[in-house]
Amino acid sequence: MTAPELALGTVTDQPLDLAAHEAAVDDPRAGAVVSFQGVVRDHDHGRAVTGLEYEGHPTAERILREVAAEIAADPEVYAVAVSHRIGPLAIGEAALVAAVSTAHRAAAFAACARLVDEVKARLPIWKHQTFADGSEEWVNCP
Repeated sequence: MTAPELALGTVTDQPLDLAAHEAAVDDPRAGAVVSFQGVVRDHDHGRAVTGLEYEGHPTAERILREVAAEIAADPEVYAVAVSHRIGPLAIGEAALVAAVSTAHRAAAFAACARLVDEVKARLPIWKHQTFADGSEEWVNCP
């Protein structure tokens, strides 16, 4: 049996490609590939958002890979791919993408949810939001 793997894990200022993450976890044993794409929305807590920028600590990619490796260590998981974007993003652009492959759908949904939840809880990335009224705020993503 092939060992689970971290197929892709990066923090980047380049646009994220969900299809590339799905392809990275392709495995002939997999009966399920579940993916997630977190996109920049045009509102937050009732306020109109005009844009945002993510800044990451220098350890962000290492931590992202640690989280992904923990999920990949699950014996039901075949492969994991996850990336987070930093820098300025426009409304509708992907900030976080993830994909997981397993033999069955329930395990894939559960593993992908754990992956996204753990990345959001542990990744040292901060979001600077700009609102339509001219105000702005910094938010610690976790």
